[in-house]
Amino acid sequence: MADLSYEQIKATLAAQPLFEDKTWQLSPEAWHLTPEDVVQLEEIGAACLEFHQALEKLYLRSIAGKNLLRNKPLQAPWVVDYLDRGKPASLIEHARDAKNTGMFPTVLRPDLLLTDDGFVMTELDSVPGGIGLTAFLNRLYASEDQVLGADDAMIKLFYASLAALRPGIRNPLIALVVSDEAATYRPEMQWLAEQLQMQGKRVFCLRPEDLFPLENSLFFDAEGNPEKIDIIYRFFELFDLPNIATQEYIFESWRQGEVVMAPPVRPYQEEKMSLALFHHHLLEEFWAENLTKRTLKLLRQLIPNSWVLDAAPLPPGAVLDGPQVGGRSLNNWRDLIGASQKERDLIIKISGYHETAWGARSVVLGSDSSREEWQESVEHALAAAPTNLHVLQTYRKPKRVMHPLYETPKDGQPAVAVPKSGRLRLCPYYFVNGGTVALGGALATFCPPDKKIIHGMQDAALLPCRVLSLSGPSV
Repeated sequence: MADLSYEQIKATLAAQPLFEDKTWQLSPEAWHLTPEDVVQLEEIGAACLEFHQALEKLYLRSIAGKNLLRNKPLQAPWVVDYLDRGKPASLIEHARDAKNTGMFPTVLRPDLLLTDDGFVMTELDSVPGGIGLTAFLNRLYASEDQVLGADDAMIKLFYASLAALRPGIRNPLIALVVSDEAATYRPEMQWLAEQLQMQGKRVFCLRPEDLFPLENSLFFDAEGNPEKIDIIYRFFELFDLPNIATQEYIFESWRQGEVVMAPPVRPYQEEKMSLALFHHHLLEEFWAENLTKRTLKLLRQLIPNSWVLDAAPLPPGAVLDGPQVGGRSLNNWRDLIGASQKERDLIIKISGYHETAWGARSVVLGSDSSREEWQESVEHALAAAPTNLHVLQTYRKPKRVMHPLYETPKDGQPAVAVPKSGRLRLCPYYFVNGGTVALGGALATFCPPDKKIIHGMQDAALLPCRVLSLSGPSV
């Protein structure tokens, strides 16, 4: 197996840029996974879909005021208050429409950090970037043995998950609609559309303003000819809807059954607090009843302790279900302000429906912040609680691992790959088709060891994954 040269990778990415104004570190090798790792990733994918199915039941039963348990009284109206908080009434009404029942994101991507105790799932994204990038990298590194997602699995599964939404149409017209807010990702979605067009599929990457209505349907101008859209894959967050000038036409066409949207416009499915609800002590029996034992055990291992930062006051003598400060339980979330640096091994991040809810923009690590910065973060989260809830999550430190990276060549010298120490975030992409989920590939983000919050950045390497032909030590 020949490693990819620096010049080859550089030239290929230059010829087909996948992100606007984004660069990253290069490596001669894909990230290595063992067959056992892949089995675990497949189990995680099945668990993610099962979790979404149980979350829908929790949401809908909470709306209806129905009992959550089979043989024991438990109602939780506060769950729907949490999940719908800060959303406009029209969006809530749409999310609750019976036509949306049973509709789940077609692409699920958990953020997995590799720790000394295995994988930790910090988020579960249902509008993920990187689909086109990962498919492109899978091709680029395809000369390596057993690339995960070989034979264009990402592209095929992405298309199949969308086309399945309109089973009665042989070759549906699919519009990948990318907003200006998400314009960084437009090149990779354009590339995806082009690859599918070469296979005879009617897939187009469009801007929201490219859409227009004719009667009850939605169209776009294809070289002077109006083409009817059957399926919209929306690549924009729901907080961005007010900036989508054509949203009225999109929703009306959906109401008339002329277009299907993926992921569905159900904001509760995009709230980070869902992982905190999984750990909520009042809901333990609900999850135990509605998840298989295998999934329940796996998610308990994967999801770090998480809490919703609700500013509602407690009665005297009551304590919060949360971390301790100075060996004592909290009476108020503001007690976190007095936590020592060691006790501040905690993450604060906004739950969703906000421009800072994606791209790690709102993430604050307490142990990596000054006391003043930590206090400001706690106060900000609680002040925002009436409209935008934040999540508190135990920080699980990624372990150090090694991988070769190219050093930037100087003075015309050839690039040399050098083993580097770093920390890993693995993002597997799962494609939902009916009641099944398939692993299409995984994007590894390999960051310098001093980076506490792992995210795609200039000094990180973005890599596809390959499966070792023989079992060996896990990543």
